[in-house]
Amino acid sequence: MATDSAHRAVSIDRVAPGKFTVSNDRGGRIDIGSGGDANFTPVELLLAAIGGCTSIDVDILTSRRAEPKRFEVQVEADKVRDEAGNRLTGIEVTFRIAFPEGEAGDSARAILADVVRKSHDRLCTVGRTVEAGMPIGTRIE
Repeated sequence: MATDSAHRAVSIDRVAPGKFTVSNDRGGRIDIGSGGDANFTPVELLLAAIGGCTSIDVDILTSRRAEPKRFEVQVEADKVRDEAGNRLTGIEVTFRIAFPEGEAGDSARAILADVVRKSHDRLCTVGRTVEAGMPIGTRIE
């Protein structure tokens, strides 16, 4: 079985109390915070990463057949704080996708459920990592 092991990394810099900038090697930047302003929180970014990853999978595979008229994905979860610590439960991804009438749209609609399942079960690295429960290591330099 072939594997694709490519290292991924981001850097996070503190820019003010409770405010940080995340950057990647390609020059992308996202401002994040603790929820006191419009910036995304880390939890919202996790939900965005889950939804974004599966959205990309589904879009790549369905838009080969037809360009969607509507493509929205909603990701929701409940934040729990208890004796086991803070975490999310009940993560749910809802797809709202519509394709045009006609043969191409019918073709895209016909594969949609299978593509969503494949993204969930195999393709989406973010969702697969969350579901697998990968341990997170830490170090101080």
